[in-house]
Amino acid sequence: MSIQVEGTIERKGLGPGTWALVGNDGKTYELHKPPNDLHKNGLKVKVAGKIREDVMSFAMIGPILEVQNFEVLT
Repeated sequence: MSIQVEGTIERKGLGPGTWALVGNDGKTYELHKPPNDLHKNGLKVKVAGKIREDVMSFAMIGPILEVQNFEVLT
């Protein structure tokens, strides 16, 4: 399923650590192999991507989102 989410990038310290997108609606998505440009805590972004139901994680903080493209917001 493809979605678009606006929100804030956060580094979560669960397990080995993971990058997450906390949507403006409060929903948290775990980012699957995010581009290095998204490795910035507090970055405001709009992300388009695909929910991956075929991937598992240690963090289990929310749906896993594979980033297809993104835009940094000001």
